[in-house]
Amino acid sequence: MSRVGKEPVAIPSGIDVSVDGTVIVAKKGNLEKRLETHGRVNVAIEDKEVKLTRVDDTKQSSAFWGTYRALLNNIFIGLDKGFSKSLEINGVGYRAAVSGKKLELQLGFSHPINYDIPEGIDIKVEKNIITVSGTDKQKVGQVSAEIRSFRPPEPYKGKGVKYTDEVIIRKAGKAAGK
Repeated sequence: MSRVGKEPVAIPSGIDVSVDGTVIVAKKGNLEKRLETHGRVNVAIEDKEVKLTRVDDTKQSSAFWGTYRALLNNIFIGLDKGFSKSLEINGVGYRAAVSGKKLELQLGFSHPINYDIPEGIDIKVEKNIITVSGTDKQKVGQVSAEIRSFRPPEPYKGKGVKYTDEVIIRKAGKAAGK
């Protein structure tokens, strides 16, 4: 049985929540997020909390119960505070710059990499740190993973793009010949 689904989700101040059939709509100012439950859980709003209950006692219903509760919690956190991930660029001549809605990366290739910044995502570059932020946790993580995939860190010198909290296990170089 889901332990996550049992917990009610507290609604932060400034966020309006409404239920329209199987769709939960959360609004803050002009930002709006929707969560479609597909009839797998029942939703009730009580005293600045959203409570989710299972439709039946199947294992699948229990799994969706916890999943939708976690997704709803992430929507509230995203609208209230937002999410961010930081990436670090290591390497001689490696650099990044934001120009308009494009992120330009110089990562040791013969050409620069121009990455189109998706809607709802904000990217800032300070020295060798790229900060990706937005209201959607999944989109922030996906954009960060795509930027990292252009030049993942290598284990010998640690050159490449890595998360700031990521630990790169370093390998020893070639042993000197006799």
